[in-house]
Amino acid sequence: MSVLSKLNDCVKTNGAGFIILIDPDKKNDKKIDQIVQAANLYADAIFVGGSIMMDKLYHERVKRIKSTSKIPVILFPGGANQLNDYYDAMLFMSLLSGRNPHYLIGEQVIAAPIVRDFKIETIPTGYLLVDGGSPTTVEYISGTKPLSPNRPDVIISHALAAQYLGMSLIYLEAGSGAVNKIPENVIKKIASEVDIDLIVGGGIRTPQMAKKIVESGATYVVIGSAIEDSSAIAEEFSSAIHYN
Repeated sequence: MSVLSKLNDCVKTNGAGFIILIDPDKKNDKKIDQIVQAANLYADAIFVGGSIMMDKLYHERVKRIKSTSKIPVILFPGGANQLNDYYDAMLFMSLLSGRNPHYLIGEQVIAAPIVRDFKIETIPTGYLLVDGGSPTTVEYISGTKPLSPNRPDVIISHALAAQYLGMSLIYLEAGSGAVNKIPENVIKKIASEVDIDLIVGGGIRTPQMAKKIVESGATYVVIGSAIEDSSAIAEEFSSAIHYN
């Protein structure tokens, strides 16, 4: 069974999917094992990734995550240099909210032969960066501007473009450590207009926020910084997101 099929089954069983994001950076080195343990107990999958590789141990940390994980480990890529053969799958993403050709198609072309050789399952994903109230690393690295939450019509147009391009998922992202999460009314409008599943992440700091995100139409909720700060809260997030 493919990883995407497993995720779909989790949604059918639980109502929505809970994904924990781990940035395998040196700042999280001592927390990784604890976060993976929490994910094994309460989450449906682990996203691994970050916008920047801050030291040479990135791939060793991914290997560590994979060796102890009992759930799918999925690459949330910042670039082709993050590829290795420890992932169960990857989001094969295009940064559709920006107009930088390198992140629309250039990095994907570089990655494609490596993905083929590693035989990594790919999940085509349209990535939409939405303004979360503070500059994000994604903005700096990609040289793109986020979409304004005050223009849901523009976000909907991008989301529909992702669907018509054949993407399996749309990832609405406010950015790691965002001041503001994506507003529920925006998520609700997008969910009502598209026929593919929504991943929502960024700025979701409490289980109560996560519950509202799911009620607004998110299929999957991604929690990163809040779990990094306290992996003990993973159970509460699970209860809020898994409503069935």
